[in-house]
Amino acid sequence: MKTKGNTMLITGGGSGIGAALAQRFHDLGNVVIVAGRRLAALEAAIAGRANMHAIELDVDSAEGIEDFARRLLAAHPGVNVLVNNAGMMRFEELTARRDLADAEATITTNLLGPIRLTNALIDHLAAQPDAAVVNVTSGLAFVPLLTTPTYNATKAAMHSYTVAMREALRGKVEVIELAPPAVQTGLTPGQEAREGYLPLNDFVDEVMALFAVEPTPPEILVEMVKFLRNAEAEGRFDQTVVQLNAFVAAASGH
Repeated sequence: MKTKGNTMLITGGGSGIGAALAQRFHDLGNVVIVAGRRLAALEAAIAGRANMHAIELDVDSAEGIEDFARRLLAAHPGVNVLVNNAGMMRFEELTARRDLADAEATITTNLLGPIRLTNALIDHLAAQPDAAVVNVTSGLAFVPLLTTPTYNATKAAMHSYTVAMREALRGKVEVIELAPPAVQTGLTPGQEAREGYLPLNDFVDEVMALFAVEPTPPEILVEMVKFLRNAEAEGRFDQTVVQLNAFVAAASGH
């Protein structure tokens, strides 16, 4: 994926990883559109930056995504890169019957959202030069956190979906997976300053260096996430499940 001269759409671009990536890519000379539910957050992310734009998007609505795609392409017909970053993480208790609203919302946002948005834009993207789709998954796609089972499952599903997309679109659209480790963002309460999590700026520094590699790796993996990504291949999956969950419990004070 080229790192300059793109028109990029980044979902969940009002905060956290999405906002940081949007600003870094904008610094490189790309036109960047950030999308998300909270217009105020999007406008704060683009404040003072020419050629950076904000459009409201509710990724939970199939009809809303189709309408968004029409508005996006009317305003920015040069879009050639889609970054599916919007996501949510909810804590769930699996040991007793419960309300599944959080699980269902997580599936809608994290799995159906990027599938629907990619579907709405794929014909356009396939006709653009230097087209790319970047799907943001998680290290938890490869080793599960016991307290966020549906989140893990959606990210594992997006990993598999991304592999299929990459092969199906080879020669037409470059498909890249970005799998973050635990990063200091607002994804869950208190996470911005959680000890042992990777500071956001350090994470994005490493990510941007990896995007600059030619050719772009099919998986953007910072060093910290390789502990999870390679656990099964290295024959230490079971012990890594234990280690991961002990680390998160200690870091979050549970």
